[in-house]
Amino acid sequence: MLDQFGRRIDYLRISVTDKCNLRCTYCMPVGGLEWIPKPELLTYEEIAEVVRQMAGVGLTRVRLTGGEPLIRRDLPKLVEMIAAVPQIRDIALSTNAILLPESAEELKAAGVQRINVSLDTLRPDRFEEIARRPRRFFDDTLDGLAAAEGAGFSPIKINTVMLRGLNDDEFAAFAALTRTRPWHVRFIELMPVGENLHLADRFISADEMLERVAELGGLEPVSGPIGNGPARYFQYGDAPGTVGVITPLSHNYCDRCNRVRLTADGQLRTCLFGSHQVDLKTPLRTHGNVLDAVGRALQDKQERHWLQIGTDTGSGGLAALSQVGG
Repeated sequence: MLDQFGRRIDYLRISVTDKCNLRCTYCMPVGGLEWIPKPELLTYEEIAEVVRQMAGVGLTRVRLTGGEPLIRRDLPKLVEMIAAVPQIRDIALSTNAILLPESAEELKAAGVQRINVSLDTLRPDRFEEIARRPRRFFDDTLDGLAAAEGAGFSPIKINTVMLRGLNDDEFAAFAALTRTRPWHVRFIELMPVGENLHLADRFISADEMLERVAELGGLEPVSGPIGNGPARYFQYGDAPGTVGVITPLSHNYCDRCNRVRLTADGQLRTCLFGSHQVDLKTPLRTHGNVLDAVGRALQDKQERHWLQIGTDTGSGGLAALSQVGG
């Protein structure tokens, strides 16, 4: 699969639900959203069929996202369906890990290889402020990380959105995790969408993040763990983990884009922050074939995003990041 700029597309991020059990201040309004009606959601069989057809023309990697994907029942069944597609060689999961303790072993057995966990603070009181849910969810997240490690997932990545005056005094604490745990902490820039513009003054650029990381001392550039993303990584000597920085806003990596996104209601979104999307659900449910629609989508995939802090004009009309799984 090639887009109009010659970029090879081999990676599909699949949102299995738009719902989440957290209300992180940068990701979803505290009152939630107008949820997609259940009949409009793709079934697991339909998602697996999209994967099978796209795998026939070059898809090799899949990531399951939400919302929070683990709140959709029987997710390991979908994983098994995707793992049965011969061309798929990598299945990953993005989660807040709250429900991971009871599902980690089953997900690993079904075929998930790698896990990314969203965690924006190491302080329970601050978790309540950022995630806008009780601090017991913080303990559940830490239990989920332990369960992921115990189940044998590797690598385990922790995604942390850094916000000035809110959690940016925790660079050192997060980096210290990588000295003793086989975890890969990635500091991420805030990405502006309609419902988080009030956080514009909390934006921290990747250049400043790198300066803050450098101030910690002893970190050296490394290639980092396997994955599909564009993070820059650093490591303390022979530490089991790494520290990374992801720069979607200040230093975009659109020239190397290798991905498209399937929304929970069956839209193929060719850029996280573009308004362009193509309906796969209708052709899937009417005549079963989605490849013509996929081909049209790739030929119209935009060259880059146009995000700008303080405005949502470049966000493709997104109200919340939870709508497409980030």
